[in-house]
Formats: sequence, structure tokens, C-alpha cells
Amino acid sequence: MKSSKFKVQSSKLKDFLFFTFCFLLFTAHYSLSTAYAETIKVLIVNELYPKIPVKGENTEKLGRIKGDLLVMGTRYSGNIEVWKGDNGLYLVNELPLEDYVMGVVAGEVGADWEIEALKAQAVISRTYAVYQKKVNGNSIYHITSSVLHQVYKGSNSDSRIARAVTETSGEVLTFDNKPIEAFYHSTSCESTENPEEVFGKSYPYLKAVESKCDLSPYYIWERRIQLNEIEKALNISGIQEITIRSNTSTNRVKEIDVKTTSGITTINATDLRKALGWNRLPSTNFTFTKDGDTLLFEGKGYGHGVGLCQWCALEMAREGKNYKDILSFFYPGTTIQLYESH
Repeated sequence: MKSSKFKVQSSKLKDFLFFTFCFLLFTAHYSLSTAYAETIKVLIVNELYPKIPVKGENTEKLGRIKGDLLVMGTRYSGNIEVWKGDNGLYLVNELPLEDYVMGVVAGEVGADWEIEALKAQAVISRTYAVYQKKVNGNSIYHITSSVLHQVYKGSNSDSRIARAVTETSGEVLTFDNKPIEAFYHSTSCESTENPEEVFGKSYPYLKAVESKCDLSPYYIWERRIQLNEIEKALNISGIQEITIRSNTSTNRVKEIDVKTTSGITTINATDLRKALGWNRLPSTNFTFTKDGDTLLFEGKGYGHGVGLCQWCALEMAREGKNYKDILSFFYPGTTIQLYESH
């Protein structure tokens, strides 16, 4: 590995202070896993660094350190690359794939979950990462640390998570001998969703299946959202009425009609979720009623609904299913293989 070298490209105080901060946090302890030489590059996305490079954005590497870096209370181990783009600074954490998987499992589910559910999560997190790396191999990063891809909260040393990752080490889900795009979500309730309803594309290994998620805190939810909040989120003014235009094959909301003084605009329900915030409107499995200038949403589930349902996987594990049973249920026709980078 190359030693840390930073070159201040300009006299801007912001850049100088940032580099100083990185050096102060640098440690000589370099805790990389030696089990796998395969690495992945993760773009750190949080409140301090919320931006993601846009396609075609000019970027320049400012420096690289190895060791531990603390960012907003989260510790990242491995190599830390600092990039400067047209829209700001970007931090990229390069680390061994298996170390990354441990961090994702810790960020996505509870460490106290059944071990077979943790193993299932480890396999799909690894599979999703490998797929993204193949797709984004020429980018400055392969995957983000946010819900845009999968949640990664830095280094993790929990023994149960380590066990789940170690006992499935290198395993990925494949279809036709290629890693699949292993979509998953928190809570589906009654049925998962068909991918073409969300992503406009079908996959032979992703079909709607019955699911049971009674344990999930998002099994049933309510949200009161004022019309002016929706107007601001959608950049639409003068909303008079909102109605459901169409539903998906699993009876989730697909499209809504928004009536304003200017006419009627049709909005994809997934776009409404994105605009309001994923947590503000947990899923598209909802109904709503109007109460003055407020809409009362009553719904079930959390997430897009495609692929493995995490809370359903937990229930299956508690019923005695192993991780291979769980994965074959949500991804029919797939095969578990050891990942080979070449």
C-alpha cells in the first residue's frame, strides 16, 4: 500500500482544514481482513457528506490514507480516498469485501436476530455488493453507504454477525452462473412486489411471494401529511385533490392523480415516496383519506417490497428454516456459489 500523501491543491481554507482533520484521525493500526484480498469501494454518504457524484462530473483524487477514520461517530477502517468534484468533496472507503459485509449486516438488521436470518442477510448483502461492483467498476466508487444501495455503518466487531459472515464466507446468489441483483427490503406484509412494478424491469429470479411480517414495527403504520408538505416535495402548488389512479398486481399504489388549479398531474407512487422521504411514507402499500388540509395515510410495510423481506426472513428463521431455505424462497431458481473475482 502507498503511504499517505496529500497535496493541497489550492489555498482554500476548507480543503486545508479537511486534510488536517484527516491526519489527526489517522492511526497506525491497519485492521484489514486477510481472508479475502477482494476489496470494494464505498462512497460515504451522511449528513456531512450528502452528495453523490453525478454522471460525467469531473473528479480529482486529493489523497489517500490507510487506517481508521472517524466521521460523525462512525469508524471506517481500510483505505480512505478523498476526492474533489464539481459539487464538493467525497470520501470513499476501500476495504475487504468480507469486512464490508459485516458492516452492512450490522447496519441492515439486528445483531440479536436468529443466526440463519443473519446468514441470509450476509449472502444477499455480499451478492448485491458484487453485482454493483461489476456494474460500477470504472467509477471512483462501487456502492454508497446509504439506503440508495444498502446501509453500511463502518467497522463492526459483533461476534454473532462475524459468525454469520464467516460461515457464509464468499457465498453469493447466482442465476445462469452470474451474481444476481439481490434486491431486498425491510417489510412487505402479505406479499412481496414484482420488480417490474417498481423498477420497470422483470427478473426471472424475482417474483411476488406470500410473506408474513407480524414482528415488524412497520407491519401497520399511519402518517398525517399536510398538503403544503406534499406541494413542496413535488414542486406543485394549489393542490385541490389527490386520488389513487392505479394499483400494482399486489394491490400497492402504483400511480396517483394530483388535481391542481392548473389541471391533473399523474405521479408514480414510488416517486412520491422519494420526494417526501422514505421514512415519511414507508411504503406504497397504503390508503388515504382527506381531513381538511391534511392527508391521513394508513399503510403496511417498509421499502419497495421487491426480493427478500428482512422481517419475514426473521420469522422463517424462528420457525426453523435455514438460510438456504430462506434464500431459495425469495429468489427461486438461484444457486449459491463461491464468488470469484476473475
